[in-house]
Amino acid sequence: MRTLLSTVTAFLLLGALVVQSQAPDGKGKAKGKGKGGFVAKNLQVLDQATFPDAMQSFVQALGVADQGRCSYCHVEDRASDEKMQKVTARNMIIMVRELNARFPDGKQHVTCWTCHRGSTTPATEP
Repeated sequence: MRTLLSTVTAFLLLGALVVQSQAPDGKGKAKGKGKGGFVAKNLQVLDQATFPDAMQSFVQALGVADQGRCSYCHVEDRASDEKMQKVTARNMIIMVRELNARFPDGKQHVTCWTCHRGSTTPATEP
């Protein structure tokens, strides 16, 4: 169990560094428009094209449909990083990408649902 926690912690730290270095325009602001002309601000690990679908998948994987959906991770100003849940979600996205990158077939094997299964806290034991 300690090895798993150490690995997750390492991914989170690495993810924080990656997030800092990969903001789309160097300022943490999104470029372009998404579906229906909507422009999300402060996108750091997602892009406009996949943003709406990604948000919906998070609601399902975390089971927050009855807990305020967006307000579970966001304050009224959706661009704000005020809530720790939003910052944690970014780090988890990076972790999932890193895990999937280790598979030689290029397919997505790990998603938020893999660990969360409809809960805001991931299962720590099978």
